[in-house]
Amino acid sequence: MRIAILTAGVLPVPAVQGGAVENLVDFCLEYNDKYHLHDITVYSIAHPATKKHPSLQSKSNHYYYVNLNSWIAKIKKKLYLCKHGGEEYYHYSVEYFFHEACKHISKHHYDVIIIENRPAFALKLRKKSKAKLVLHQENDFLNTNLCGYSEIYKSYSCIINTSAFVTQRVLTIAPNDSKCHTVLNGIDTQRFYKATTISRHEIGLNDDQFIIVFSGRLTPEKGIMELILSIKKVISTINCKLLIIGASAYGKDKQPTPFIQKLEEETKPIKDSVIYTGFVDYKDIPSYLKAADIAVVPSIWDEPFGLTVVEAMAAGLPLITTRSGGIPEICEGVATIVERDNIVENLANAILDLYQHPEKREAMAKASLERSKLFDKETYAKNLFSTIERM
Repeated sequence: MRIAILTAGVLPVPAVQGGAVENLVDFCLEYNDKYHLHDITVYSIAHPATKKHPSLQSKSNHYYYVNLNSWIAKIKKKLYLCKHGGEEYYHYSVEYFFHEACKHISKHHYDVIIIENRPAFALKLRKKSKAKLVLHQENDFLNTNLCGYSEIYKSYSCIINTSAFVTQRVLTIAPNDSKCHTVLNGIDTQRFYKATTISRHEIGLNDDQFIIVFSGRLTPEKGIMELILSIKKVISTINCKLLIIGASAYGKDKQPTPFIQKLEEETKPIKDSVIYTGFVDYKDIPSYLKAADIAVVPSIWDEPFGLTVVEAMAAGLPLITTRSGGIPEICEGVATIVERDNIVENLANAILDLYQHPEKREAMAKASLERSKLFDKETYAKNLFSTIERM
């Protein structure tokens, strides 16, 4: 088949700047390049680091870039905003990217167009191409809360969701749906399996401490404040240290956000028991995780999936997390899953339980590692392509 993949218009593919959606696209392209399944064209924003990227040498995958940062592009974006401002679904920069990509798409034949995480793109795209439209959702974006949801839903031949939780949200539009499918996300598990552990002393940890790690964006919905409050409850009982890996905006923070300032204020009384690493390059995350005794993913919102859950499992860590969105689909049976009601107390009790039972930690670590094998990148890509091919 001739397939176009329309990215979200925020980060580039190849994923030289990271991004969950962009990495998932890379996994599919890597798989397609290996097995020569389809002729694929990716529509992405431009970035200097992609110009000489090895992926561009593929014979099966092709790349069309829209420049958003040249002075000409900035003028065009402003003109686009003046003409269309307030009438569309997404930020004008994203809409401009889509507008430019559409012009190219309309001149080429595709059997299938995969739209990444932008359901409303279908309204215009169905007028520009006769291809079957496939929506791939990493987030809970298509539901009855979306303006024009009925027409958007009808525009798609297939809707692929990152978890059964997200699929259920789409089903609020069409309870008798037959076009929805769930394909669980994947990660590069080998990166985690083969990683060597960073020296604890190198990052300010001691060998005799019980290390609890949090990895993710430092934003309220991730539950990091609740985790800090739970640590304050157990700190007098156990010799532990909380390792907080991450920043608020994928390393783009120019200064601490008001929420990070609140976190720092909250941790002052236990400052000797908390380490903030700041942004850590994704390639180094596995080594940091492996320095810990347990991982905690304390989300207080309905996570569509939860890649940090899979990462912790692939690092071979006993895991504590919350019953939120699609998280239980990943780790039910191998992790301690706490309810969000009375979350601070629940997290504190779960941490104490694992601290006091090393044999339980050992069994959970083995179970985590085994479970993570279900989420490798090749399995993900294979399942995604199989779903599209059955359409």
